[in-house]
Amino acid sequence: MSISIQIAQAVAGGIKTLYGQEITADSVQLQETRPEFEGNLTLVVFPYLKMSRKRPEETAQEIGEYLLSEVPHVIAKFNVVKGFLNLTIAPAQWISLLQEIYQQENFGFIPVTEASPLVMIEYSSPNTNKPLHLGHVRNNLLGWALANVMEANGNRVVKTNIVNDRGIHICKSMLAWLRWGNGETPETSGKKGDHLIGDYYVAFDKHYREEVRELMAKGMDEEQAKQEAPLIKEAHEMLVKWEQNDPEVRALWRRMNEWVYAGFDETYKALGVSFDKIYYESDTYLEGKEKVEEGLAKGFFYRRDDGSVWADLTAEGLDEKLLLRSDGTSVYMTQDIGTAKLRFQDYPIDKMIYVVGNEQNYHFQVLSILLDKLGFKWGKDLVHFSYGMVELPNGKMKSREGTVVDADDLIATMITDSRQMSADKVNKLENISEEEAQEIARIVGMGALKYFILKVDARKNMLFNPEESIDFNGNTGPFIQYTYARIRSILRKAKEQGIEIPTELPTTTELSDKEISLIQHLNDFAQAVRQAGSDYNPSCIANYCYDLVKEYNQFYHDFSVLKEENKQKQIVRLALSAAVSKIIKSGLGLLGIEVPERM
Repeated sequence: MSISIQIAQAVAGGIKTLYGQEITADSVQLQETRPEFEGNLTLVVFPYLKMSRKRPEETAQEIGEYLLSEVPHVIAKFNVVKGFLNLTIAPAQWISLLQEIYQQENFGFIPVTEASPLVMIEYSSPNTNKPLHLGHVRNNLLGWALANVMEANGNRVVKTNIVNDRGIHICKSMLAWLRWGNGETPETSGKKGDHLIGDYYVAFDKHYREEVRELMAKGMDEEQAKQEAPLIKEAHEMLVKWEQNDPEVRALWRRMNEWVYAGFDETYKALGVSFDKIYYESDTYLEGKEKVEEGLAKGFFYRRDDGSVWADLTAEGLDEKLLLRSDGTSVYMTQDIGTAKLRFQDYPIDKMIYVVGNEQNYHFQVLSILLDKLGFKWGKDLVHFSYGMVELPNGKMKSREGTVVDADDLIATMITDSRQMSADKVNKLENISEEEAQEIARIVGMGALKYFILKVDARKNMLFNPEESIDFNGNTGPFIQYTYARIRSILRKAKEQGIEIPTELPTTTELSDKEISLIQHLNDFAQAVRQAGSDYNPSCIANYCYDLVKEYNQFYHDFSVLKEENKQKQIVRLALSAAVSKIIKSGLGLLGIEVPERM
């Protein structure tokens, strides 16, 4: 049982004994004592003044004396500062807590059972007309980390992806390949399939712009020129053929999409993310049209004179939302409704979380209302995990102009830069092979990328700076990974010297304030996991890990571990170091970040 729970239960007992009032242990709020006061945990007694009918100082004194008499094995002493009861915990309790953290396999995590709530998380959502870019990287890393955090909070999790594999943007790449591809394939070009198709998407835009300029030079205004350009007309004709199941268009579509999926899979593997179930817009949009027709029949929606179908959401303080165009074709909202239908058929979802950028805030506000109207039990409470855009020092990215930061190029650059930055450290390692050195570079490079992105509150826009991310000092992934590797080195040396950490730690060991503070910080991991889950905010974990590592490095600077002559202190400090490395690994693991055993 944790120290806080033991104290909370004792406080509840004290309130009943002293003042004849019933309170629950859950209602007792304890906080870490402020640095300028003596103590480890503080109880604010103001909530109990109506029960005691005494001054704050007197109430705090009475509760403190009660705790000292009832749980002397937990409370060593106390002091009162106005309405604050500062409690100093008995050293043996800290040792017991350290032992629990060190020995418990998944400390801080809530076990998942068959009865746990089922949470579905959608992330990635790529288009099949271009490779993944930096924006997708943030999306995938956030989705993966959030899935891990939700599972650590006792939920069953299903990770899903919706691939936008149909529409005018896909036809643009297809048409460009037919026009200028000369039968080029990933094999003949030596390019990943998603990159190859992305090149043709850029090529379409280049030629399309030229046509628009030519039409404008002949006297058309820009808007008319954009609509009348031969290329865009041909692309729309191809889309109509696709909708009509034209065998040649469909065959080309399937072939080119397969190239893209193979490319995506390589990128996902490099990022360390995966999915339990992938849905495709080409399968879901017809399901969405069915659900819209069903809603129309039930009077949830209405049809205008031109045949288009709309939802009137003015009663909910919103506007009217188009669901089916006058020609019967679907919109993104229709697709999302269809995807929801298929997902609900596949899984008994309790909560649905969409990881999508904040430019879609209004879309998901509308989707929530529509799904609720259509009878999806989780519709009303769906979560839009809304995140900000990733910007670069030189501005925003544009896919069709080919100015994006490609995910594959970014990953390769991070690993290369990591190898160069860590060359001095790695070269000092004994008996290291080229293969191991490259694996360390991969782990550190990807750790730098993931941590830099995930340490920022997802709701904020962020500026990505690769050079800053790979620094071995400051709030970076490599800084935390290096501390982990350093601790593992200490533990290996201890083993070589025949020093083992026993099952039962010596409870009579005298602890310094720094060691107690570090144990407290380790214990706070569980709270960081809870907060990350309740706030849908993986950055809580990232920043917790950084604070823990700073605390440990200060401890390691001030105290000897292997050179400590007092054997009891040496054992406790080794256990403390091992527990820190374990929590670092768990915390970074939630973020999808690996840790090197040496570095």
